[in-house]
Amino acid sequence: MSINKNMVLTCIDGSSLTEAVCDYAVWIAKRVDAPLKLLHMIDHHHEAAAISDLSGNIGLGSQEFLLEELIFVEQQRSKLLLQQGKLIVNAAREHVMRAGIADPVTNQRHGNLVESLIELEESIRVLVIGLRGKAHENQPDKIGAKLESIIRSLHKPILVVNEAFKEPQCIMIAYDGSKAAEKAVDMVATSPLYKGLTCHLVNVSKNDTVTEQLLEQAVSKLKNAGGIEVVTKKLQGKPDQALCEYQDKHDIDMTVMGAFSHTRIHDLLLGSLTARMLLNTHKPLLLLR
Repeated sequence: MSINKNMVLTCIDGSSLTEAVCDYAVWIAKRVDAPLKLLHMIDHHHEAAAISDLSGNIGLGSQEFLLEELIFVEQQRSKLLLQQGKLIVNAAREHVMRAGIADPVTNQRHGNLVESLIELEESIRVLVIGLRGKAHENQPDKIGAKLESIIRSLHKPILVVNEAFKEPQCIMIAYDGSKAAEKAVDMVATSPLYKGLTCHLVNVSKNDTVTEQLLEQAVSKLKNAGGIEVVTKKLQGKPDQALCEYQDKHDIDMTVMGAFSHTRIHDLLLGSLTARMLLNTHKPLLLLR
């Protein structure tokens, strides 16, 4: 396997979804013959901010001594975070090697996750990340604190994992005729990842004329690619509800869709289909921008 190939980059943090994230990354890496990289981030921002806040409240007589104590505690905490991270990385490495990845790349970095992913973007083929990290893993009504920023910042496919691994046999493209939807069709048609799978091309729209024309073109592209069984369906109703109901009814294993096609202000005022799908679907989402 060539080390020059773009990698399947896997974000791990030791949360309950870490094993599933690794399993989906292994599945992708094997099918597209790409290297797999495990990334663990150590973010010191919150701890550093805490020391700064506390130092301002220390009295004049003892300020220097207590500040030294706080710095020492922070140094010890950093060492523990580093040791914990190494354990997480080593466990993940052993897991993916048992699953058949001979030589996974590991990377432990200090700093901000979003900024690091932007730096690594050119080397990424697919990013695999959990819906929630450690901070929110017991809060089903929330998504990861940095997930939206990651999705908005990167222009690479991002697989968001929200359940234990199940090898996909049947996928769904949420198709609305947008540039991101066309990009999803092109990706499914050309990537070895989807060969041998059944693809449901599903549209939720009121404009039947435009929908019919666009769907016909998309279906033709998928069928001409070969190796993909194509099912087409037009639905009515609220897109997120209709898509989730269709997904459950037809046992869809993964949904492919465009992500955050509007501005943050638009989504704040009117809501975001991407955010609703992330919260309401029980299957992994492969997101494109």
